[in-house]
Amino acid sequence: MSRRHSFTAVLFALLLSSCASEDLSYLIRAAYEEARILARRRPIAEILAGDEVTPEMRAKLELVLTTRAFAAERLGLLPGGSYSSIATVDQDQIVHVVSAAYRDRLQPYTWWFPIVGDVPYRGYFEPSAASQLAKTLEAEGYDTYVRRALAFSTLGYFDDPLLSHLLRYPDEELVETILHELLHTTVYFAGQATFNESFANFVGHRGAIAFFAENGRAANEKRARERWQDALQFGELLTEILGELETAYAAGIGADEREDLFASARTRFAERSWRTDEFDGFVEGPLNNAVLLSRRVYFDRLGLFEEVAARFDGDLSRVIDWLIAAARSDADAFRGIEGALSGIPDKSDLATRHQISAALTGANQLDYHQR
Repeated sequence: MSRRHSFTAVLFALLLSSCASEDLSYLIRAAYEEARILARRRPIAEILAGDEVTPEMRAKLELVLTTRAFAAERLGLLPGGSYSSIATVDQDQIVHVVSAAYRDRLQPYTWWFPIVGDVPYRGYFEPSAASQLAKTLEAEGYDTYVRRALAFSTLGYFDDPLLSHLLRYPDEELVETILHELLHTTVYFAGQATFNESFANFVGHRGAIAFFAENGRAANEKRARERWQDALQFGELLTEILGELETAYAAGIGADEREDLFASARTRFAERSWRTDEFDGFVEGPLNNAVLLSRRVYFDRLGLFEEVAARFDGDLSRVIDWLIAAARSDADAFRGIEGALSGIPDKSDLATRHQISAALTGANQLDYHQR
């Protein structure tokens, strides 16, 4: 996701992460803001039963509930109580996420928390606090990037509400966001933020395409497909740029050469043909290691997920099950998928695919879907 990055937070668990006064203050504030949001939850069904809802809002809220049902019944996700309610939020309750990276190599700065493990971002409800952390890290010699996260997940530990500002987004983005976050409530691999977010990005996009196709909404399906094609292209271009930077850093480039590479990346991006405006901000905003690595968190190896989908003829429910099982077969989720995928012929018959999927699932049944 680009304009609407998500942020994974397990706030009550984070309170156990540190006794340092600065961290404790941060965590208490985060928990307070989360509590404010949860206190404002109102069941969507209750709102729909009333007369105060406008036709436009009714359509959006019904879409949310329909998407939830699709996620559970057709994709096998585990929504729990998430997105069955809505919370009205102010602008200052949108999370501002700080990312940082070393300037001389492609290595993110990470923070460690219980449950989620190492993550390459830290979120704040106060923009000033996010800016201050970025300034501190910059003074220490890191590249930084501050962005807004318009949705976040507590991994199913709380029943996450839909945040009211999401109703302003087009239907394709709203469905993508809900499915993305519900993948997080279903499964989360500790310490593997890039896999978690890229997997959720795949499920959000592919799930939205399937949702609109099933509901006969051809125009929305077309836009959802265009958004997915742009996401795939962006991921491919990002991989190329990061590969070139990796080689250049290994050779010991200076600051001026580094800026030349960033300028080249902007030019190549502008020369591509894009179907949507989803990535317009990539050229307009700042560009450094932190920006590129924070984007990779959401767009890493999307083509691998697409290849798995092709092997299963687009049966997204089976694809998700297979991906979870394959990812659990190795300490590195991506490596587990790549290794398992090599055992599936490009045009294998359905019985063979089921056998492989069943074998992987059986081997991991004890920890399947555990958070």
